[in-house]
Amino acid sequence: MQFQKGNKIKVCRKSEDESWEPYMDDFIGIHGFITDPDTSINDPDALIEVSLEGKGTHRLPQDCLEQIN
Repeated sequence: MQFQKGNKIKVCRKSEDESWEPYMDDFIGIHGFITDPDTSINDPDALIEVSLEGKGTHRLPQDCLEQIN
């Protein structure tokens, strides 16, 4: 799935990516939106910037995100 700026997302699971940190476990279940999908890189394994409700802006692996409507 390719994310686009403004897509609403939910952190749905722990990532298998090596960049996942233990503090990120607290993000599971939180909603937010894509602020920078790095479309110029267009790499499905790249971290993307998301703004999470009550948690600020973070760069997260894509495998932990689910697009919502």
